[in-house]
Amino acid sequence: MATNPAIEANEPAETLLQRIGLLRPRLPRAVIEPAEKPVAPARADPRARRRLLNDIRSFLIDHDLDVTPATLLAAHEACSGLNPRLARSIEWRREQGEAITQHLLEELTADDPGKKSIEDLAKDMERGIDELSRASKSMRRATSDYGDELERRVDDLQGPFDPEQLISTLSDFAEAMLARSRQTEEELKANERETAKLRKNLDRARRDAQVDYLTGLPNRRAFEEVFKSCYRDAQRTREPLCVAFCDIDRFKAVNDSHGHEAGDRIIREIADALSSLCLEDCYIARHGGEEFVLLFKGLELPDARALLDEAREALAARRMINRRTDKPFGMITFSGGLADVLQYDDPREALAAADEALYLAKEGGRNQIRLAGEKLRAV
Repeated sequence: MATNPAIEANEPAETLLQRIGLLRPRLPRAVIEPAEKPVAPARADPRARRRLLNDIRSFLIDHDLDVTPATLLAAHEACSGLNPRLARSIEWRREQGEAITQHLLEELTADDPGKKSIEDLAKDMERGIDELSRASKSMRRATSDYGDELERRVDDLQGPFDPEQLISTLSDFAEAMLARSRQTEEELKANERETAKLRKNLDRARRDAQVDYLTGLPNRRAFEEVFKSCYRDAQRTREPLCVAFCDIDRFKAVNDSHGHEAGDRIIREIADALSSLCLEDCYIARHGGEEFVLLFKGLELPDARALLDEAREALAARRMINRRTDKPFGMITFSGGLADVLQYDDPREALAAADEALYLAKEGGRNQIRLAGEKLRAV
């Protein structure tokens, strides 16, 4: 085999391999680029945080509850105002002299439609992370073996050597490198497939976690995100923003008389009736159980109330029948409470005000819409 006159027999093998592009200059292995310091997120008012922590602490101690993730979550939602329905249920049971126990909290939070999807999301993430970890370890081993082999070849070529032997060695090494590259390529393809599968599962689980399984509406978790965004927008633009809680009247009687399957049908009917109000500037979600929450963007309280009253009257005029038994349901109605969000310094106060207005509607005879701040009067 002819030799290349440009190859000097006394040239160090490492320099030679670098020159012909088969070896990159060695870098210190301990050199790690410093990461940018993360920007600390804005923190809430310390006094408000302390008040919330004290409220949660008092709730757990007063009711002799264990400090578990479930009770902490329930206490936070009830004390922070994020879940007025839960807070109202707890308060009602306290007024009835009923003990607030671990089991009761589990029952009150058991109908959270996003819980199962969240658990599925966590399982998908765990499986995907395990697969990615295995693929990453395999690739690191292949890269390490490749580097060790390269170093051994370079060490073998130190000092005087036969150019033909060098060419033969490079040929063998190139074949080994090609085989390892093909193996790594297959592992990369498998990794890409697993990553795509994980991303698809995560996207599906994320959507499922924000959709109510019974009505197809957004659930409470989704509403909380939208509410925060709408509140910020309304503060910036100073456009009206109203929030409403609507609750099916005497729903327990429907379940007791016709069964839960018929009760589910009534929930879907109410969801459809309220959804008909929601076009571009309205948002509806199922808040839990037989309760719905709506956001009216760009509407003043009287206009939002008129829309809800229209839907309420149309529903009350219907006469629905249980298809399974041919037994009439009787008049199905709902009550509602409305609040002007921008009238409150904290959006959670607006939720509490709308919930209080709903309570007034129930106490005032049901089948009516109340505004926050209105006095109780029978209708």
